[in-house]
Amino acid sequence: MHFSKYILAAFTSLIFCTIAHAQSGSPGMQQRGDMQSGPPSGMKDGKTGAERQAFDHQFLDTMSMHHARGIQMAELVKDHAAHDELKQIAQKMIDDEQKDIKQLQQMKEQWYAGKGDATNSRMRGMRESVQNHDKNMDKLRAAKDEKFDLMFIDMMSRHHTNGIRMAQQAISKAEHQEVKEFAKQIVEKQNQEKSEMAKMKKSWKEGNSKS
Repeated sequence: MHFSKYILAAFTSLIFCTIAHAQSGSPGMQQRGDMQSGPPSGMKDGKTGAERQAFDHQFLDTMSMHHARGIQMAELVKDHAAHDELKQIAQKMIDDEQKDIKQLQQMKEQWYAGKGDATNSRMRGMRESVQNHDKNMDKLRAAKDEKFDLMFIDMMSRHHTNGIRMAQQAISKAEHQEVKEFAKQIVEKQNQEKSEMAKMKKSWKEGNSKS
């Protein structure tokens, strides 16, 4: 199946619409146990609906959501950033993570078709990522130029750290070898991007100190 960038963009929008719908307290909330303030009544083990799904299913949907949030952040760079090198790495993040979402959802379709959404906001890495996402987005939207660039690097580096935590779980816990290999690639790629951003930040600070 061919996935254009427009379909991926629509998928990303659908993810956020699903969350908004669930958080509004609508009837669909019953299918999104991970978004509830507490475990549904009768669940003595305290597990949400998502946590009752296979780990691989949870990882595929949760990493898709995590990537969608990263794309949302990176899309602000084009109009807010001062440095071209940051704009370039942000566009690469968008392109790579759109491809990743496509791959994640293809694996889901292969193994968990018709089994619904298993996005687990309590999964290690995702739990930390969702806590301040909306506030961080507001701060990024309000910032421009050098202030934005430094803020973006700090926030995206933390976002990547949380993605790496999630992927490390998949390396040890996933059932499917394809998921393990995908998770290894996530760790490698996001560690590399963190390193590149740290070098950018250091070079900007050194340049400012000499001026």
